[in-house]
Amino acid sequence: MFVGHYSVAFAAKSDKNKIPLWVLFVAVQFLDYIWATLVLLGIEKLRVIKGFTTGSMLDSYFHPYSHSLITAILWSCVAAIVYKPICSWLGFVYTKSAALIIGVAVFSHWILDLIVHAPDLLIYGSYKMGFALWNYFWPEFVLEIALLLGTLLWYLQGVSSAVTKRRAWLLFVILIAFQCFDKFGPPPAAAAQMAASALIAYSAIAALAAWVDKKQIG
Repeated sequence: MFVGHYSVAFAAKSDKNKIPLWVLFVAVQFLDYIWATLVLLGIEKLRVIKGFTTGSMLDSYFHPYSHSLITAILWSCVAAIVYKPICSWLGFVYTKSAALIIGVAVFSHWILDLIVHAPDLLIYGSYKMGFALWNYFWPEFVLEIALLLGTLLWYLQGVSSAVTKRRAWLLFVILIAFQCFDKFGPPPAAAAQMAASALIAYSAIAALAAWVDKKQIG
């Protein structure tokens, strides 16, 4: 799953918890930030295999430090804990409930990956799971778009600024473009290229989320 992960960010954003949208965008892709970095370092392993599944050509056959159940839980706890010093550093409002939401947002990545991945998510010992929705191209594609659209509409219910609404819809269009390129574009030449591209894409999308969420003056 790619853009479907951002549905959790839209669903979790509210005036009550005061979490910036871009922070939630980073949180829902946090496990993949770790994964891509570890792939670039040669610690976790990835193969690009055309036709591996109909929805993805990525065979992430060794990623226990970013995508096992235990490490996903640990990274979620780490994110919830470090959210407080991040708030102090960047001047955000901190609450314990917001920190919990960040932790849940991070773990949501693993839950959604469980739905689409081939059985490559380590549970315990050598036992792996994955419900492999990526084997069904159009149902998985439609699911991601539906999740994104539904949660965007939910998010917009709490938005009063017309500028923010326009920006949010533009972000939605850009996310769909990213999704289409991911599904229909040319395959990456190698694992390292894929990992580097992922880091750039996640960061660019988070920057766009910050632009959407930027307070209007006047």
